[in-house]
Amino acid sequence: MMFKIALRSIFRNARRTFTTMLTIAVGMAAILVFTAYALYDVYILQTTTVERGGHLTVFSKGYFDFGSGDPAIWGIGDYAAVVRLIKSDHVLAPMTTVVTPVQFLGGIAENPTNSGSRTFFATGFVPDDQARMQRWNEYGIGEALEKTGLDEDPSRGVIGFGFARYLGLCEQLRLLDCPKPPKTTPTRDNGNATSQAPQDFSALAEPAPAQAKASRIDLIAATSGGAPNIVALQIGRVEKQGAKEMDDGYVVMNLALAQQLVYGRSEHKVTGIILQLHRTEDISVVRRRLETLFAARHLNLEVRDYHEINTYYGQTLNFFRSMFTFIAVLIGVVVLFTVSNTMGMSVMERIDEIGTTRALGVRRGRIRTQFLLEGSILGMLGASLGVAMAFAAAAMINNSGLTWTPPGDAHAIPLKLYMLGAIDIVIAVWSILILVATVAALIPANRAARLPIVDALRHV
Repeated sequence: MMFKIALRSIFRNARRTFTTMLTIAVGMAAILVFTAYALYDVYILQTTTVERGGHLTVFSKGYFDFGSGDPAIWGIGDYAAVVRLIKSDHVLAPMTTVVTPVQFLGGIAENPTNSGSRTFFATGFVPDDQARMQRWNEYGIGEALEKTGLDEDPSRGVIGFGFARYLGLCEQLRLLDCPKPPKTTPTRDNGNATSQAPQDFSALAEPAPAQAKASRIDLIAATSGGAPNIVALQIGRVEKQGAKEMDDGYVVMNLALAQQLVYGRSEHKVTGIILQLHRTEDISVVRRRLETLFAARHLNLEVRDYHEINTYYGQTLNFFRSMFTFIAVLIGVVVLFTVSNTMGMSVMERIDEIGTTRALGVRRGRIRTQFLLEGSILGMLGASLGVAMAFAAAAMINNSGLTWTPPGDAHAIPLKLYMLGAIDIVIAVWSILILVATVAALIPANRAARLPIVDALRHV
């Protein structure tokens, strides 16, 4: 009976009720649309990160804090045995999709056709393992992302668009929108020194056929023993990167070629061993199991997850959390005052009704509960309408064909709102807005319950 009376009471003034419901609905829809957008962005970033670097990486102990500047001397020896240990473990095997070694390195690259040079940072992968890593698609959005594919040919690799520009490879590789260097470029001031011939590393590399030189660069780096070493890399693909600093020195190559450059004829090691999991939520379990295995076998290894390795990922999550909190608080305050104003006006219009009800023996608690129920119903109807509006907006945007370039990427992808992945958030926000509407009705409800019966009956 109370619910029926409350429902009739809130629609006594239909215009005011619909205005209040619309305010709640717009606020609810705004929160959900932003959440779906942020969630899709975070899932894109997570998918890109996991496709490139997995969920967990095993390093030599101390590398993460002290060894990134010289990865050659922090390599993992007998890494094949460590990979077999991980793959054969009865706990880890069902949770992992890929377990693969990886080599990080840096050095100087030269274009042998024009002696242009540039520092680079490179990653060496096993091509088959990299291809399997890029098929990870836990959230159903991986197909839209750009892939870095390595050929089976160990001499071929991928470089960044900016890197190709610095080395003067635009014409040779027929790259579009690639500016040519100016005719007059600044020269280094050598003081009183006479002009010096440009350095040319190509003499140290093995000679290449004439037809291969157009797509070849020479990479020089110091080996783990400190001696200079050089290899030739055939450019199989040029790929734009999201950050200019990365694009200007980006190289991905075959693991065997990277090891040849870093270790030469000495024992080939790797910088890390990447683990990609079926489900992101298994990270903590897998990490504890790895640490247990390494401790039991006295292996001097440590494990880091992709949050620790990619600080940008955590910063992005924190940004979206802070934005969500700000928007939610702002809309919550608007809903609070709107419902409070609506219920206050309702109390003022029904003072005589309240007096009559109280004169018939209805207690104050019943009056208070009645108005709190009306506020709850307002919140429920408005929040439910907001959910419908949010799903309708998501359907329109998801089928609109709009594209955008997410942070950290250089390629446009379809713009989507990931509403189905935010069901828990939908339920939580829906419940919180109903609670806010109920709390907003508390002050008017208390005022109605405390009205003296005589004064209420005397009200005109």
